[in-house]
Amino acid sequence: MQETGTMTTMSKEMQDCVNACMTCHTVCEETMSSCMQAGGQAQMQIMRALMDCAEMTRMCADMMMRRSPMSAEMCAMCARACDMCAEACMSMPDDPQMMRCAEACRRCSEMCRAMSGATA
Repeated sequence: MQETGTMTTMSKEMQDCVNACMTCHTVCEETMSSCMQAGGQAQMQIMRALMDCAEMTRMCADMMMRRSPMSAEMCAMCARACDMCAEACMSMPDDPQMMRCAEACRRCSEMCRAMSGATA
């Protein structure tokens, strides 16, 4: 069975954004694991931000890959979740995993913000 023109190719910008979302999702999941091992009450706010960001980035990537008409709106929401997560991670500047996560979140936020202004 052949696919003949039923799927348009994804733009480089959209593919880069999907990749940034998936990288951010992975790093947030890894950081959650690191937080759970450390424990502590202050970690709960960071955990919420990590969970929100991990879910939003995965969903955002999925919606872009299936060319959802709502993907631009999702990209805008995803950028907000990434910004909040980066800010939460920055509250622990001595933790290299947190800094790695903040960097992935910032990159994803920038790319999602750009995609939210683009036509799908």
